[in-house]
Amino acid sequence: MNFDLFWLLKAMPAVIIGLTVHELAHAYTAYKLGDMTARNDGRLTLNPLKHIDPLGFLLIIIAGFGWAKPVSFNPDNLKKRHRDEILISLAGPFSNLLLAILFLVIARILFIFPYFEAPSGFAVINLLIVWSLINVGLFVFNLIPIPPLDGSHLYTTFLQKTNPQLLNTIYRYGTLGLLLIILIQANTDIQILPLAPLIKGIIHFFISLLQFR
Repeated sequence: MNFDLFWLLKAMPAVIIGLTVHELAHAYTAYKLGDMTARNDGRLTLNPLKHIDPLGFLLIIIAGFGWAKPVSFNPDNLKKRHRDEILISLAGPFSNLLLAILFLVIARILFIFPYFEAPSGFAVINLLIVWSLINVGLFVFNLIPIPPLDGSHLYTTFLQKTNPQLLNTIYRYGTLGLLLIILIQANTDIQILPLAPLIKGIIHFFISLLQFR
């Protein structure tokens, strides 16, 4: 693992923005679907301090992947429980995808002006692309179907009644397993979850779509 201070300084704002918007999207979706828990917990805010989890944030810095504080909600307050739980879970990752697209669109608009083709101006373009890359990473990572990540809710919501014992086992070992995977991938050449090709593929698709020269 190579610690790159310059990369860290470029990435830090995108990580903070990405995690904040991600959790706010969960909170806002739950609120709109009828649950007041996130609002009462003070999570309907763009204040990063309400959303950042110290361990998850540290892992993002040292390993490239991590998480924020999960948003709590009461499923009993939802009108269509299973559907709404899935919508709340997916709101976070897809907010990161929208952020990634927004950063690329801004970069593409700036690229129209000659100044941003020069080295000093192109540094801004490059920064926006890095921010987009990080948010695509958050999008892909959070869709992994391992608790406590959002992707796991696509099936755990159905296990609550059908097989609660299996659900407890999944949650008990899921976080530990995820942490081990992150540390192994960060410190070895073993790629248990080959996320990088998928992340790069998504970025290249949108860059091609926006017709960067």
